Amino acid sequence: MPSPPWGAPDLIQEIINGLLGLPPTAVYGVIGILAAVENVFPPVPADTAVAIGAFLSIGGPISANAVFFTTWISNVTAAFVVYLAGRIIGRPFFRGRLGRRLLRPAAMARLERLYHRYGMLGIFASRFVPGIRGVVPAFAGVANLGSLRVGIPLVIASGVWYGALTVVAVTLVREIDQITGFVGHLNAVGVAVGVLLVLAVGAIWWRRRRARLATRGDTGEV
Repeated sequence: MPSPPWGAPDLIQEIINGLLGLPPTAVYGVIGILAAVENVFPPVPADTAVAIGAFLSIGGPISANAVFFTTWISNVTAAFVVYLAGRIIGRPFFRGRLGRRLLRPAAMARLERLYHRYGMLGIFASRFVPGIRGVVPAFAGVANLGSLRVGIPLVIASGVWYGALTVVAVTLVREIDQITGFVGHLNAVGVAVGVLLVLAVGAIWWRRRRARLATRGDTGEV
């Protein structure tokens, strides 16, 4: 098998070779584990494993629906566990001596305000951006954001992301050697979507801020 494009690391090549030789139940297990671990250790190439699993469903014993649901449930469950850990363990830690040095109380207060104002949209956007998916739910817990405000965007965004990944892998990828390049392109699209959502939130915040300042100015003149 030729080396994958985009300069994929040996780990990805090993995952490709390993999944190709596994029975269906083991494939689902590996994909579920990778989708969960990604929330704790972002460099884990979960997207690549999911795309390979979806590709193997073409004319094979693997079910694309099973790949999707295994990934979705594992990813959301692990992300919510990370959120709970941030809420239960993270807050006392950042209130301690070492935690206050790492994140000053004033910065902590700003973080809490941002999460309570834009937390749902921020969490939604983060699920499309590789590398920060696991960080955002953790700090949502530290900011004491409510479980529904965290769980709803996690469920929806992860469903959209991994659903799209599964469907596109099944319909567009024709050779296993195309998987890594395909995932790289899709991750770039995900980053673009996340950035656009963040910019949209920033624009809305700026307009509201200007409107509040204008209202205060008018009130002062009266």
